[in-house]
Amino acid sequence: MSTSVATLSSTGTAPAGRDNRVRRAWWKTTIGVILTAVMLFPVYWMVNVSLTPRDAIRSADLFPHNPTFEHYSQALSQQLPYLGTSLLVGLGTVALTLLISAPAGFAVSRLFVPGRRVLNFSLIVAQMIPAVVMALGFYQIYSRLDILNTVPGLILADSTIAVPFAVMLFSAFMAGIPGELLQAAQIDGASHWRTFRSVVLPISRNSAVTVALFAFLWAWSDFLFASTLNREGGNLRPITMGIYDFIGAQNQEWGPMMATAVIASIPTAVLLVVAQRYVAAGVTAGAVKD
Repeated sequence: MSTSVATLSSTGTAPAGRDNRVRRAWWKTTIGVILTAVMLFPVYWMVNVSLTPRDAIRSADLFPHNPTFEHYSQALSQQLPYLGTSLLVGLGTVALTLLISAPAGFAVSRLFVPGRRVLNFSLIVAQMIPAVVMALGFYQIYSRLDILNTVPGLILADSTIAVPFAVMLFSAFMAGIPGELLQAAQIDGASHWRTFRSVVLPISRNSAVTVALFAFLWAWSDFLFASTLNREGGNLRPITMGIYDFIGAQNQEWGPMMATAVIASIPTAVLLVVAQRYVAAGVTAGAVKD
């Protein structure tokens, strides 16, 4: 008798518990969907305006009734040189950032250089300096070196934002590499540089992909350095400055402007989707240690 009662009670409470969990999951999912929709609405409105005919933009319809791709053809015909410049600046920033930050991260984490704590603190402070202050300093230096309105100047400026973060990320990951691997390489006669190239770099793939992605995104979306250091670059201006061609003193070409913004967002969205797995592993690297 007691066994049957226990069985009934257990079978009666289990579905209720599952129902409660389902109800809790339902309202959490609803809130998540609503918040996601609110945050993504500007992206939707950008696409909506880019597909709306020029004479219907002022009506601000929620959906484009007569969608057109005229704005995209106009944007592509005028903005391709700027897209090429942004791609060149982004790839150059990635290359320079990796070239500096990977060896620096290895030195800070594994070689125990003097003043390591001061260096780590300096990297944190470097990320707290406002970009506008750095831009003004760069303008004075670039004007003396005659590298204003040049692509190498933009690459160097954008790298100063990415390098401190990259060094900290690399050092956090490389500090968690088992010391036995490095000792085995040294026993085989490998130098520090050979150990770094043959052992540490292949293991640090996730961190390298994360650093490369963030460096590219920072360079691709940069406006402050571009408007300060490359104001008169002609076709060598990045896409963030090329959008300003659609903003006039009396009117604004909202359709081509939004179409250009959509086109400029595609490479970053694709990179985020493709590298999502590596970024998740790279950002959490070094966060948990044995």
